[in-house]
Amino acid sequence: MGRSAYDQSEAARALYAEADNLLDKKLSDLIFEGPEEKLTETAYQQPALFVASMANWAFMNGGEWPEADFMAGHSLGEFSALAAAGSISFADGLRLVQRRGELMREAGEVAPGAMAAILALPREDIERLCRRVITETGRLVAVANDNCPGQLVISGDESALQRAMDLAQEAGARKVVRLPITIAAHTALMGSVAEEFAQAVDNTPIKPPRLPVIGNVSALPLLTAQAIRDELKAQLISPVAWTASIQYLADQGVDTFVEVGPNNVLLGLVKRIDRRAVRTAFDNGPDN
Repeated sequence: MGRSAYDQSEAARALYAEADNLLDKKLSDLIFEGPEEKLTETAYQQPALFVASMANWAFMNGGEWPEADFMAGHSLGEFSALAAAGSISFADGLRLVQRRGELMREAGEVAPGAMAAILALPREDIERLCRRVITETGRLVAVANDNCPGQLVISGDESALQRAMDLAQEAGARKVVRLPITIAAHTALMGSVAEEFAQAVDNTPIKPPRLPVIGNVSALPLLTAQAIRDELKAQLISPVAWTASIQYLADQGVDTFVEVGPNNVLLGLVKRIDRRAVRTAFDNGPDN
């Protein structure tokens, strides 16, 4: 992941070196070489994705790409979007993302959870079955990501999640897939670390972005430092409104989306939300 940008861009290499120095560990080796089981641990995964995305952004800005009108990022990607928009420095963003990963891991130890994707079942049906499971079990499960029409992610207590998955199958979902995640992200089960994360956000220097960043929770532009702080705190325990975010951008006349992260998953979601949109991936370099 991210090796092409490292090999071809001095600016990207500088960010990897800065990250290694800031974290006092060779995160770059883990990103490029794995092992995957360590890279996918929350405490490593979050800073790794942030660094790889920002290195791609640095590489991209060395070329002839037009200036963006808006920024948006999905969950962790919101931090990359804010850094790319000049609201948070790379160093401060990396520290905050690392702390977020550590705290989310701690929350998962206090209240173990899981996540699952549900395809081709209306949101109102999924919310109804989540309420049913909460009533039956007394344990939490809820919508965590509204990714695109026909694809939602639920998150919660592992036993409650399994019951919700079974009910989704019975209700006619085309596919129900448990994700390789051991935390209940974007739900109240992250509440045990919410205060500590809020303090980390408040201690992070943040300034208004140089262009609007669409918030995951509100699906509206974040234009002030306070709005960004409020958004990041809420995002920890609130669903990601990705469908509404892309719909907002389309309503503003945005017709071209460029994905800068280490994959092109979000472009597939954009296609499901707005089929008219032009979609371009900057994945490990401009030729992908």
